Parts: sequence; C-alpha cells; structure tokens
Amino acid sequence: MSAQISLTLLPSARCLFDEPVQVKVAGLRSKQLVTLRARSTDEKGVVFNSSASYRADGRGDIDLNRDASLSGSYVGVEPMGLLRSLKADTSHKYFYKSKTLEPFMVNFSVHEEEEGGMLAEATNERRLMGDGVMRVPVEVGNSQGVLFTPPEGPFPAVLDLGTFMSEKRASLLANKGFIVLAFPVFNDPKLERINLDDFEEAVKFLQNQPKVSSKGVGIISRSKGADIALSLAAFVPGVEAVVWINGCSANVGIPLYYKDRQILSPLMFDFTKVIPSESGANIIKHAVENPLAEENKGSIVPIERAGSHFLFVASEDDLNWDSKGYLDDMVARLKRHQKKNFEIVMYPAAGHLLEPPYGPHCPSALHGMLRFPVMWGGEPQAHAAAELHLWKKIQDFLRTHLSCNPAQSKSKL
Repeated sequence: MSAQISLTLLPSARCLFDEPVQVKVAGLRSKQLVTLRARSTDEKGVVFNSSASYRADGRGDIDLNRDASLSGSYVGVEPMGLLRSLKADTSHKYFYKSKTLEPFMVNFSVHEEEEGGMLAEATNERRLMGDGVMRVPVEVGNSQGVLFTPPEGPFPAVLDLGTFMSEKRASLLANKGFIVLAFPVFNDPKLERINLDDFEEAVKFLQNQPKVSSKGVGIISRSKGADIALSLAAFVPGVEAVVWINGCSANVGIPLYYKDRQILSPLMFDFTKVIPSESGANIIKHAVENPLAEENKGSIVPIERAGSHFLFVASEDDLNWDSKGYLDDMVARLKRHQKKNFEIVMYPAAGHLLEPPYGPHCPSALHGMLRFPVMWGGEPQAHAAAELHLWKKIQDFLRTHLSCNPAQSKSKL
C-alpha cells in the first residue's frame, strides 16, 4: 500500500446499518484508473464481493458521492453502490445478518487497474444497535422473541412479524425511538395450524411494557407475516397501525385458528404453475391460488372490520406473489365498505424482499418454506431506492398513528 494514497469513510468508519457513508480516495495520479472493491462475510460464512472502476479527477481524488463508476458491479453515480451490489460467488445467496450484537463489517479497498495491487483500504463497521438500546430475549406464549428498548422514553410499541426469526429490522427501528418486539411466524416450518392467540399474546406483552406510550400497538410485516398482521387487525383488540409489505390479502398455506376454532381456511399453492428460470431459481408468483375464487373466499382476511390504520406497500416486480394484485383487491374492498383508513405505496421496479436500506440486493435465494430457490425480483438500483424511501415512510406512518390515548377496545370475536 502507498503511504500517500488514502481511502476515507465519512463522516465516520463506524455507523448504523441504515446510514450512508461517503467513500473518498485521495493521493492518486491525475486521471488514474483504479478499481474499488467491497468485501463482507455473512453469518453463514458466505463471502460477498463487489467492485467498480473509477477514474480519478485532475487532483487524483475520487468521491463516490460525485463520480460515476465506469464498469463493474454497477455503472453510474451510486454512492452506496458497492454495498448494494455485494454478491456471493455462487447463485441464490441471501446475505444473512441478524445477530444484532455483532456489526456488519465491510472492507473497502482501492486497487490498481484490473488485478493490480491494493493501494489503500478501510473497514466500515455498520452497527445494528444504537447506543443505549437494550436487547432482551423474551418468552411470549409459545414462542420466543427479542425485545428492543431505546434509552429513556416513553415510546410507541411495534410488533415486528418476520416469517422466520430476524432481529435486524426490529433493532434498527428501535434506534429510531420505538419499543420493538421481534417475533417469528414460524418456529417450526412443519406446523399444521397457526394460532392467532400466540400473536395476541405478543400484542398484550408490548402493551404491558412500562415504557410504552401508545394505547395500541403497531405491526410491521412482510410476506407471510403480512397476512398474520392483517388477521391481528381484524380479530384482535389493540392493533392501531399495520405496515403490510408485499403480502397476501388472504391466509396463505396453513389454517388459522383463534380461541380454539378455525377462523380462516388456507389459500394453497398449485405447483404446476411454478415457472423455472435459466438461473435455476423458480418464479412462484402465479402458483398461489386466486383468493377471489368462490372456493377460496374462506381464506380472505376480513380487514373491513378492522379499526386499524393500514400502510399497504407493493412491489410491482415482486416475483414471489402478486402483491400489487392483492393490494388492489384490499383497497377495492375497503372502499366498498366506505373505509378510508389506509395509505398505499407502490414501487414499479422493486422486488419482494424490501428491507431496511443499504444491505446487499438479493434477486433470488432458497425459499424458507418451499426449500427450493425462488426469484424475488427487483431491478437492483430501483429496489435500493425503494428501500431508502420506504424506511422513512414506515417511521413517519407509525409515529402518526400510534397515539397515546389509554382507552382500550374489546375483543372483536
């Protein structure tokens, strides 16, 4: 490495996961062509890499906030492009990062053109938990979750429903001033039924936290978690606001029970409608049965009976299922019932896996339930822009609708 050449991360090499950094290189020759690289290893030991070619200005400087990549993992001006485009050497790999006590470590380096030697490097420590946030594993009903509590307070309460257990989104939301319980839909993928009572226990658990300011609880959810969130809003008291991201309007896959009786039948898959792709991943978007067909109407979640506020978010390039179609169905149904308790956000070129910003884009990966690779969709740059926009929208929506009125409603069933 050259002592005169530096790679700097601003404002600091240490930041939160959902914060941008400015990557700058100084000390190069005027107009020198170099390759910038990023490298990180996920919690399963899979190595992800990205690279982009840049030409220094007349002073020998490169600024990723200003300068365009000429070739590589992306082209054009994209300040966080090296993070967004991190990719494993093998196909269909999702970057696993859920251990909130360990930061997301990314090594940035600048190299002589092509396979030349390294000129400078710096490591970005991207933390999931802010200073003072408490992480406490908890047992709620028949499941285990993790509670994140910011310092001081009081704060609004949010239930983060993941299809499987993940702490990333919950911890990042807690950094913004919410008490968040990360809670999985599935502890056992072989479940024969889902009990809504377990999630009602999670709602009550949050309401009883001493630092909670809101009368009701917010829910953030995606995919299978999203139809559980709708069901909570429809059947369980205390749900004030729901963020539904790329979910279904019906109860998918497994019968839903509440108070020991089935309340929603399962909307099933027709695997003859799975479309294989050249990459080896499958498009399952059209394999879900039509919830509006007469024989499937018992699976539709009756959100028209909910008093909650809804934020419906759909990606139009979601290849997992027809999120936009389900959103349109729900909006039409609410309008027929003279309901105005919803907002919609649609992202034309985003895919299924909308997550907090600045993580690696995942176009395809092993499906957690179906156990074969599936296409998630999304044009990478547009998907990253959608994640950035949505992250702020979610926070604004939850703050607006999680009020501090102590009144409680009675059971809806």
